Amino acid sequence: MLDLYKLHIFTLVVQAGSFSGAAEQLLLSQSAVSQHIQQLEGTYGTKLFERGRRGVSLTAEGNLLHDYAQRILRLAAEAESAITDVRHLASGQLAIGVTPGISAYLLPEMVQQFRANLPHISVTLHTDITAHILAALHSGRFDVGFIEGELDGAEWARLEVIPWRDVAQVVVVGRKHAWWGQSQLTLAELSQQAMVMRQPASQTRKWLDEALAEAGVRPLITAEFDNVESIKRAVILGNCITILPPYAVEQELTLGQLQAIPLANDPLTRQLKLLWPKQGCYRPWPKRLCNRW
Repeated sequence: MLDLYKLHIFTLVVQAGSFSGAAEQLLLSQSAVSQHIQQLEGTYGTKLFERGRRGVSLTAEGNLLHDYAQRILRLAAEAESAITDVRHLASGQLAIGVTPGISAYLLPEMVQQFRANLPHISVTLHTDITAHILAALHSGRFDVGFIEGELDGAEWARLEVIPWRDVAQVVVVGRKHAWWGQSQLTLAELSQQAMVMRQPASQTRKWLDEALAEAGVRPLITAEFDNVESIKRAVILGNCITILPPYAVEQELTLGQLQAIPLANDPLTRQLKLLWPKQGCYRPWPKRLCNRW
């Protein structure tokens, strides 16, 4: 008899290229993953992987099973989704992985609206960086993700991705800065300006560094913080600038503590994304729930 869970583990081993990589995504030991694969090989009476020092590769039989496994898992998810109407579920839980900016400034209100429509569904938010959210989606720990980060081609192929919002980033200044009161700026004017940024390992920082470098802009980095609230506080108190999405500074704009100045001619825009796994999802109704956003 087909074991969907073992087929799911099998496809993750193929994607990761190793038992250890799949084990990390599944939060299992490597030996547990190896045991599941051995049981699967015993079920079909054939060797599915060639084991090597650099990982594993599919045998001819394994490659054939992988094609079927992908279709089987997809059909299983579609079948359950087709007969499951979330409006009539007695209860349920939706685990959402969210990057920090979206988690702090956008999701709380959205979750309240969601709960008003579907009070029987419990929503759990997990704030993390993009890379960790993607790993949790692939392992099944998260049902859906909202991210500000960029995806490579491989992730686009493995995930259902809905472009959610295109957000033009703005230059943010405090009252002490000479730009207070200006209506717009150009990218070129940012060169050699004292700027507060996220830490270098941040996906947002990597994106911004690349965007500024492409425009030939070399800001003077005076401080690096691991959260947006610290960045805003530094700009309010000092004579420096930063670049943030408008939704992150709404309260400070209302209070007159900060000013958001749009970039003319060469706007910096990021796309917020809603995503969930294409295959191997054992809670297949997130797509219906996501459509409510």
